[in-house]
Amino acid sequence: MRALVLDSTRCTAIVSDVPISDLATGEILVRVYAIALNPVDALYTFDPLASASPDSNPPRILGSDFAGVVERCGHSDRSNAHLKVGDRIAGFLQGASSVNHRPGAFAEYVAVPSDLVWRIPDSMTFEEAASVSLCGLTAAQALFGSNRLGLTAPWIKETDFRRSEGQIQPLRAARTLFVYGASTSVVYAAQLAHHAKEEIKLIGAASSRHFEWLQKQPYAYDLLTDYRSDWQAKISQITNVEGLDLAYDCISEGHNVESVSKLMKPDGKMAVVRSIQGGAWAQTAELPVEPSYGAVWEGLGEEVQYKGMNLPANPDARAFAVNFYQWLSESGDRLKPNVVRMMPGGLEKVVEDGFQLLGSGLMTDRKQDRNESWMQPVSAEKLVYRLV
Repeated sequence: MRALVLDSTRCTAIVSDVPISDLATGEILVRVYAIALNPVDALYTFDPLASASPDSNPPRILGSDFAGVVERCGHSDRSNAHLKVGDRIAGFLQGASSVNHRPGAFAEYVAVPSDLVWRIPDSMTFEEAASVSLCGLTAAQALFGSNRLGLTAPWIKETDFRRSEGQIQPLRAARTLFVYGASTSVVYAAQLAHHAKEEIKLIGAASSRHFEWLQKQPYAYDLLTDYRSDWQAKISQITNVEGLDLAYDCISEGHNVESVSKLMKPDGKMAVVRSIQGGAWAQTAELPVEPSYGAVWEGLGEEVQYKGMNLPANPDARAFAVNFYQWLSESGDRLKPNVVRMMPGGLEKVVEDGFQLLGSGLMTDRKQDRNESWMQPVSAEKLVYRLV
């Protein structure tokens, strides 16, 4: 099969012929129809985490998000009993985003655990579905993770009351949730907040040109502020200087993390999409509220090594991912996909075009001087390539 493989000596990737992976127990083989790009895919191509060449055995296949059709089911451990050949599914892998060797998604076929994919509804295209898995799980982990913002996930079977140690506890009053970077590819945060089993007042910061659609369903922000304005002052005014209950920084670069932290209540909770160890943001003073970070890769249930961190395999994080994708499978149109920008050229153009648009570092450092329609700056959309 053809796949996009890492060449770490030249800090690039090339399309190469590689063997199709053997299936382990509980895995399925997927014919990939579409792939979606994430900044991390470009980052660890231009700044590789481990040595690899196209001749490595096995090669390091790049890429995270994919959508396709079940081609074959491996030996069953009952986890794949719900799937059959021909089913349309989507998921994500950890291609070259860890020191550990694991194949990625940018290939004609991928082998993937059958309980870490979700069924694509008839109302959704392969291209749209390819954009959901990684960013959707990222947002779900941040909002519903017990060590993150701690909202009650929609797949938790509860009534309108919370039961704890036999005591009935009424739901708390509406809490404020501030999303910095409301129009980024983590747009699922707002949608998932509306699915949470409590009342949320949703506040967002984004470019004003996105306000119109962010105010509509399924995002339905209660209040929006332009990130180019004095948004800190506006948030303070909105909260009557009391501070925010919850915040999710979907940019997590530069001084943004500090700025958001200063707007929190003393007992508030804040989540970020990038760790301080990754160098995207710096701490110049003690933060009023310490942000929580979690690597989306933990959802795959494997050990993760990157940026000097060693995250052991986390069964709870994997179980969370399984529950999230099962919830999506039950009604995949619960989440509206990102706006998709179709990129021409297939695998051969991912590095030349897609990765050039995403860049190798911060969002604020992205520069583009090409004139093609598909090479305009990225804003509130996902770059997607069709492979079939």
